[in-house]
Amino acid sequence: MRSRPLRLLLLLACLLASPARAAEPELTPLSISVRGQPCSALLLRPAAARALLVLAHGKLMDIHHPFMEEISAALARRGVATLRFNFPYAEAKREQVDPVPLLAESVRAATRDAAGRRGSLPLLVGGKSVGALATAFAAQDGGLPEAQGVVILSYPLHAPGRPSGLNARALDGLTLPTLFVQGTRDALADLTLMTALVEQAGKSATLHVVQDGDHAFAPPEGSVRTQQEIYDEIAGAVASFAATLAPSQGG
Repeated sequence: MRSRPLRLLLLLACLLASPARAAEPELTPLSISVRGQPCSALLLRPAAARALLVLAHGKLMDIHHPFMEEISAALARRGVATLRFNFPYAEAKREQVDPVPLLAESVRAATRDAAGRRGSLPLLVGGKSVGALATAFAAQDGGLPEAQGVVILSYPLHAPGRPSGLNARALDGLTLPTLFVQGTRDALADLTLMTALVEQAGKSATLHVVQDGDHAFAPPEGSVRTQQEIYDEIAGAVASFAATLAPSQGG
């Protein structure tokens, strides 16, 4: 008879745990074909998703890099699903970054795949650093017709510590609503120059500044802000931006 209360307690624990498990975002491994080469991808979709973001990684990253995992998790908590994918060079574990046309083609391939999965969710396309540059090139002159918005994280405007408009040209052809997220300590993007570029882009562009964030959005040693707080801030900015976009007319 003593085992009956124990069984009841275990049953109650399972019932209480079920909603928590159901609330966990669903992670689905995928494969994206880029010029016939399969590239790994991961779709992280919360149960109550309100938007889907195609997310390209940075130069020294892949889909399993801590930044990609943590920012995807933070976005999921805000109701933004993510489809992150490897560029061909990352899939092959090469250090040499692919040429820009191939990077842009990879973004377009991932976007087409995401378009078939988003249902009526607004579709955003973006990336971190090199991924942001590739997204900008891919989106030029209507190159991402499936998307409703662009998210640029830590845009690499120039060489570290050498302020210039070196990579500004890639932003010229952006016609979609665009959210720029830049840290105040980003050595690859002088904030004064970035602010001017966003203002030149007009009402369709918005700049969200992350206080104390460097190019990796990491806070300085001794900062009162934690890395997780910064990730949550970025996710909140993306979610707010997504809420301004019209839902897709897709099925």
